[in-house]
Amino acid sequence: MADTLAVPPVLSENLAFFFDLDGTLAEIKPHPDQVAVPADVLRALHQLSEMNQGALALISGRSMAELDALARPYRFPLAGVHGAERRDIHGNTHIVTLPEALIKSLHARLSTALSMLPGTELEPKGMAFALHYRQAPEHEQAIISLAQSIVEASDRLALQPGKCVVEIKPRGINKGEALVAFMAEAPFKGRTPVFVGDDLTDEYGFNVVNEAGGVSIKVGLGETAAKWRLASVASVWQWITEVANQQQQQIANNNRRNHYGSLSRSI
Repeated sequence: MADTLAVPPVLSENLAFFFDLDGTLAEIKPHPDQVAVPADVLRALHQLSEMNQGALALISGRSMAELDALARPYRFPLAGVHGAERRDIHGNTHIVTLPEALIKSLHARLSTALSMLPGTELEPKGMAFALHYRQAPEHEQAIISLAQSIVEASDRLALQPGKCVVEIKPRGINKGEALVAFMAEAPFKGRTPVFVGDDLTDEYGFNVVNEAGGVSIKVGLGETAAKWRLASVASVWQWITEVANQQQQQIANNNRRNHYGSLSRSI
C-alpha cells in the first residue's frame, strides 16, 4: 500500500496485541546487543497486557531468551526466531527443530564463508542462522547468494530477508503462522488482532491480521500490506501509551456506570 497511509486509531476494546521488537519497540542499533526497550514503554506494554487478560505477545526474529532479557522484569507470551520458538500464556513452549547434523554442517559452512567477508557476522539461533551485513553493506549480494545456495540445496530450509540481514530458517516458519497459533488459544482467541512491525518478516503477520479484520501497522516507510502506518519507533511508543491510557479510561468509565447502576437498583 502507499506511503500515505494514515496513522492507526487509538483502540480500546476486545483486542489482542502483537509487537515486533527491533525497529518497532526498540531502535535498531549497529549491533543487536546494543538494543534496549525503555522502561516506560515496558510498563505501558505490561499495562496493556493486564487490561486485556494477558492477550499481548512479542513476535520477533530474536530468540525467546533474548526477548525475555529485553522485556525484563515482565514476562510475556513470545514467538522467537520468527515462530520457530513459541511460549504461550501458560508458559508451555513449542519448538521447531532441525536435525543436529544439518545444524552442525550449516554452522561450519557459514562460519567459514563469513570469515572471508570482513564486517559480516553470523548469529546462530539453534534452529536458524542470521547472516548480518549492516557493518559491511558491500557484501550484501555475496551474503544473499550464499544463503540462496544453501536454501536451494535443502527442502527443510527457507530464506528470510530482512533489514541488512538474511536468515536461514526451517521451512514453513513465519510470523504469520505464529500469530495464527496464538489466535487459536486463550486469551487471544475471539479478540481482534493488532500487529505492529517494521520489516519484511512482518508482512506475513500483516496478511494474517488483515484476513482476520484486524489492525495491521507498519513502522516507517516502504511498501507494505499493512493498513496503517506509524512514522518511527518513537511514534510507536507514543501510540502504545495513548492506547493504554484510552483503555484505562474506558475501564474506569465502565466501572462508574456499573457502580451507578448498582446504586440506583439498591435505591
